[in-house]
This record gives sequence, C-alpha cells and structure tokens, in this order.
Amino acid sequence: MTINCKGQLIDLSQPKVMAVLNVTPDSFYDGGSYKDENSILYQVEKHLYAGATFIDVGGYSSRPGADFVSEDEEFKRVVPVVELILKHFPESLISIDTFRSEVAKQTIEAGAAIINDISAGKLDEKMIETVGNLGVPYIMMHMRGNPKTMQKQTDYQDLIKDINFYFAEQIALAHKAKINDIIIDPGFGFAKTLEQNFKILNKLNLLKIADKPILAGVSRKSMIYKTLNTSAKEALNGTTALNMIALQNGASILRVHDVKEAVECVSLYQQLQAN
Repeated sequence: MTINCKGQLIDLSQPKVMAVLNVTPDSFYDGGSYKDENSILYQVEKHLYAGATFIDVGGYSSRPGADFVSEDEEFKRVVPVVELILKHFPESLISIDTFRSEVAKQTIEAGAAIINDISAGKLDEKMIETVGNLGVPYIMMHMRGNPKTMQKQTDYQDLIKDINFYFAEQIALAHKAKINDIIIDPGFGFAKTLEQNFKILNKLNLLKIADKPILAGVSRKSMIYKTLNTSAKEALNGTTALNMIALQNGASILRVHDVKEAVECVSLYQQLQAN
C-alpha cells in the first residue's frame, strides 16, 4: 500500500504520522502560534526530528463555526509557508489542507506533495479534476455542509453505511479524473455528534471496504476533551489513547499536533503486531 509523493514511494502498510501546521489565527488548538518565519521553521524542524512523514499546512480553519477566509487570504497564508519550508527542508513532504482547487494548484506548483480536502471535492467542483491533472495523492474527508453549517447536519440513516456510500461516490469521481493515490478520512468532528465520533472510531475497520488507506485525525478534538471534561490543551493523553485504537482498527496515517507521542504510539503498535 504505497503512495507516490514527488517520485518518492511512501509505504503506508507501516503507519505514518502527519504533523499539523496551522497558519491561521483561529484554529481550535494552536491558532495564531506560528506567525513568523522562525516560529514556523522551529515547529517544522521539531516535527520532522520527532519522526513526522508529512507536514500538513492549513490556511483556513475548519473548526466548527469557523469564519470565512477569502481565497486571496488563503494564498497569502499558505504559498509563502510552502516555499519557506522547502527552502530550509527540501526533502520534506508537504500536504496542503484546502478545499479550493486554485489553492491546490498553486501550492503544488510551489512544491507541496499532497492535497488534503475536508470536502472530498464537494465545495469546489473543479477540485477533483485539478488534483487529477496535478498527479498528486488526494486525501478526501467525509463532511456535510461546510465548517459554518456542518454541526447542524448530524442526522444519518446508518452512519457507517452513509459514510461508505459517500466515499464510494467520491472515489469513483477521483478514479475518473485519474487520481491514482487516494486516502480517506472519516472526518472526526465534522458533521458528527460526540457519540457518532466514537462509533466511527470503534467501527473504523468497516471503512476498509473502500480499499484505501485511512487517515485518522482525532488530535485534541472535542470528542476527547468534552468526554474528559477538560480542554484541548489538556487532551494529549486522551489523543494518544484514541490514536492507538485508530491504529488497531486500521488507520494508516495519524494526523496530529504532537508528533513525538504519535510516533511512540506507532512504535508500540508495531511491537504489538510483531508478537
């Protein structure tokens, strides 16, 4: 199970870690933390040194109720960061967290390797065709509506079946557009209630019907800190616990804020699998 990132084959049969780098002022956990070149480079170096395979750069907060960001503003936030990272860490594999085809195009042209789309092509009708033309891996996430409206859209006939149907449709479109490398993300916290998030995590292996690698992004999310009656800042231990469950239930990529702990989690999981 490999994906091609800029000519480099990444083997996802061994789980990998994707580090979150939000260059937004309003992300739920680390918003506004990385405003200048030094703070960005320090964080990227820390993530890479700790063992991250991918750095996921986002310029548009997708937390519930997030404010609208213009396409121009997203460009200004993201493209210079891609160029900066690659200038100092040319071997790094950058994923771009965007649902806009033009942002996808410009950031891949600037040297990014993967597109990570919270809407699986549903918020920009040109996205899937654009990714196909760019020839890069595509992470498609399950969501309903948009970040402003998604939490009002949590009624499902059959949660897992509905998610699998959604992916079947979007994967068919992606294959038609000649996208070779597809990763699916069930979208923890996106148009899901707290209970639904845990149901998905518990039944994650049922998404393997799509025959695609699965990305799990539970890091410091409300499903953890609301359950534990704490805050995102206090949710690292809970994140690690759920990351292990995600790996045991079939996740190939952990998308996290805390790379060292996630890499340790993968190492312990692999030791479990080996015995």
